[in-house]
Amino acid sequence: MSYSILIVEDDSLFAETIEDFLTLEGYSVDVAGTIKEARNYLYFKKYDLILLDVNLPDGIGFEFLKELRAELETPTIFLTSKSDGTKSGFLSGADDYLVKPVDLEELLLRIKAVLKRAYGQEVADIGDFRFDMRRLELKKGEEFVDLNLKELKLLELFIKNRNKSVSKEQIFDYLWSVDEVASDGALRVYINRLKKLFGKDAITNIRGFGYRFEK
Repeated sequence: MSYSILIVEDDSLFAETIEDFLTLEGYSVDVAGTIKEARNYLYFKKYDLILLDVNLPDGIGFEFLKELRAELETPTIFLTSKSDGTKSGFLSGADDYLVKPVDLEELLLRIKAVLKRAYGQEVADIGDFRFDMRRLELKKGEEFVDLNLKELKLLELFIKNRNKSVSKEQIFDYLWSVDEVASDGALRVYINRLKKLFGKDAITNIRGFGYRFEK
């Protein structure tokens, strides 16, 4: 599942340009030309990020975001003109802003930064491997590595605590739900599977405590 973005912009050509660019970058994008349309989208769908114009046909983006903040914490980047000012944007609850005309590559960098702050690390590199923390997908080059869900969750926990010791109790709580029985034997299988992928020295056994991921 990709991040979903709502663009609220009344300049249809500008909005389509951003939509096409972000779609090619793997994002799921919807476009609203007015605040009324944006409210309708937000009523039926949860978005990960909003790109919000300041001057819209039926209202001001600053005021619209203030209203939204009473119900939603969705990260928001304002698309402003030089005359709009930035203080009002941040006071209304914005996470960032860009002054038009917008450089698309800079926009992409700002989006990634805001999403990372809001939702944590997105992708982690482990040697020749790349782990998508949001999708729980491990790839080597362009090939997916076949791991079961608990192995992927264990890898996620290790990466979140890279070079830190993680107790067995933490692992059991993270991998097994309250209605499941945690298994020492299964955990050893998952650990050995990850060692085969990343090398036996990638995971250190902390006797009587747990493990440490050092790759």
